[in-house]
Amino acid sequence: MNLSGIVSVSGKPGLWKALAQNKTGFVLESLDAQKTKLVANLSTAKLAALDEITIFGYDEDIKLTDVLARMKAAANIPDAKADGKVLRTFFKEVAPDHDEEKVYASDMKKVITWYTILKDMPLFNEEPVAAEAEAEKPLAVAAAAKAVTEKPKPKAVQTKAPVAPKPPKINTPKNPSRAG
Repeated sequence: MNLSGIVSVSGKPGLWKALAQNKTGFVLESLDAQKTKLVANLSTAKLAALDEITIFGYDEDIKLTDVLARMKAAANIPDAKADGKVLRTFFKEVAPDHDEEKVYASDMKKVITWYTILKDMPLFNEEPVAAEAEAEKPLAVAAAAKAVTEKPKPKAVQTKAPVAPKPPKINTPKNPSRAG
């Protein structure tokens, strides 16, 4: 799943896609049917990229992308408005190592809501761009190694053209009628 460019904005419901960046923040478009545009100011709004979000775990944190992939494989996904106990048992299936004291029911509802938004989108079934970059990485390393082993070519020395001397500055009064 390719979640690059998908963000959550604090204080705003749903998920947003980053379209562009300006001096003060980002231009975002909602992923719902309305396709609402928003300019998120970085000094006031907090943005969280979905591919960087983690969930508290006992040993180490669990990536949200891993949880969403397990949710895709799960047979029965509860409604986001379901009881906290139902959500907890579901989360034990998809994220068995999550810390039950730190992961609240509201967090689980948010993850399930995000999944319902993302599951029908084509980008949810795409491979991440990083996988393509990893595939091209050996080519880039080989090119860099070749550049290091080749002897550098001597640079042509450029001579500067002689500069004409500046004429001497003549002191003239600013107001010639007062000269005297």
